[in-house]
Amino acid sequence: MSNAASHAGTTPVPEAVDYLVIGGGVAGLRAALTLAAAGRVLVITKEELAESNTAYAQGGIAVALGGEEDIALHMKDTQEAGDGLVNALAAAVLVEQGPLRVRELLQWGTAFDREGGELMRTREGAHSLPRILHAHGDATGREIAESLLRTVRSQPGITLAEWTTCIDLIVRDRRVIGVTALDREGRIRNIYACATLIASGGAGQVFADTTNPAVATADGIAMAYRAGAAVADMEFYQFHPTAFALPGAPRFLLSEALRGEGAYLLNARHERFMPKYHPLLELAPRDVVARAITREAMPAGGKEHLPVYLDMRHVTGIDLAQRFPGISAFLAKYDLALAKDLIPVRPAAHYLMGGVLTDVEGRTSLQGLYAAGEAACTGVHGANRLASNSLLEGLVFGAAAGDAMLHDENDPAMAEAAAPPRSPATTHTPEQTEKWIANLRALMWKHAGLLRGFQGLERAHLALEEMAFDIPRGHTRRAVEARNLHQAAMLMVESALARTESRGAHFRNDYPARDDANFKKHSVLERGQLSFVEL
Repeated sequence: MSNAASHAGTTPVPEAVDYLVIGGGVAGLRAALTLAAAGRVLVITKEELAESNTAYAQGGIAVALGGEEDIALHMKDTQEAGDGLVNALAAAVLVEQGPLRVRELLQWGTAFDREGGELMRTREGAHSLPRILHAHGDATGREIAESLLRTVRSQPGITLAEWTTCIDLIVRDRRVIGVTALDREGRIRNIYACATLIASGGAGQVFADTTNPAVATADGIAMAYRAGAAVADMEFYQFHPTAFALPGAPRFLLSEALRGEGAYLLNARHERFMPKYHPLLELAPRDVVARAITREAMPAGGKEHLPVYLDMRHVTGIDLAQRFPGISAFLAKYDLALAKDLIPVRPAAHYLMGGVLTDVEGRTSLQGLYAAGEAACTGVHGANRLASNSLLEGLVFGAAAGDAMLHDENDPAMAEAAAPPRSPATTHTPEQTEKWIANLRALMWKHAGLLRGFQGLERAHLALEEMAFDIPRGHTRRAVEARNLHQAAMLMVESALARTESRGAHFRNDYPARDDANFKKHSVLERGQLSFVEL
């Protein structure tokens, strides 16, 4: 009996499909479209399909539509942002296949913004030229998600299972043959497949402050690691520099496109400060901007948190409310407007460069298991993702994973009869579970966030080890998420402790320099063992 079955309270109902996709964002939906012509595809998502990190992506999608020179520059920008750790093969696949995948979106009806009939392209941080496509100003991710979802719903071979929480992968002889899941009716389902794709998104909910939706609890990464798959680069977590920072308000993402249109960053004295941190000023790589904001907010490492502002009052020649309708509508709830007010900002957890280790076609270290999108790590982002490469990553590597699942020699799915499993006792009330999760998130924000050091990371590691004895258990979504958040936090902290240098999004106060001699490699964790390897 697999370890997955031990979570079930009743005998799971066995069922089989040809292909299983865990996650309903851009990577999962794009893979499903490739798989649909070849067999029965089941797409599982914890909430409705529209609720994913894809749908929350405001900034846009980066793509080199201007020919070979444009592609070469996109490659160069991606590598420079990745701070010496970008997998060149993965980056080449991303930038070279990107135009094809975006043209597919156009064929499927994706309504990118246009000017004079031509696709409008803007510039964001660390890009050498304008290549960012937007939709409805600041709703690019939602437009892409809706376009993909319309196309997916038109395919009779695809079944959608919303409001379903995956508990664990089912493994036989290091081969993944399916997943145990909790559906919306509270039933435990053993779902078998000849190939399974992890496309469940990121891990922002590990941290107290995040731009990610509530579904981003590292489920796929944690399940894959428990099943025996290798994970990589878990120390590299990108903190978006500009999340809304009004007390009591949500950490709403204020898109990098605002700085692309000329926004300044001002400190508490209303002074522009980026000139002293980077020659690209407000368009510097995200990790540079995020650390600069943190330093201005907490000068000399003090505990007082001073305000930092985004300023667009000087920007002319553009209707900011029309260009950024979603952001403007959000700010209006707090009687603020981009054209006339200083907008308070601070960094928030945004994107995980690491994840389940894969090749450029989505294969993991376990047969039958694939991964794509933010849950995966091809090394394409290196130590720091280039702005607006994430939606493109989901498209390109989602399609590639779908192709690999079709063509690899995976055995047909066989539904197995499962013996009655042990029923774990519910150990926490809902209130206790929420408190436990809140404590973990606060711990990670304080000791494993934007600025790290040995003492803080070691405190986090010890505290996480203690929390392991009291992880909420039972058959609720939040108990499952608690276990996954704890697993992801441990992977992040162990990787951050091992990388005694600063590189990209990983900054150590006690090791502020980059150490290429020892650490121009990727961290890989597999079955409790950590090593540094070249991909």
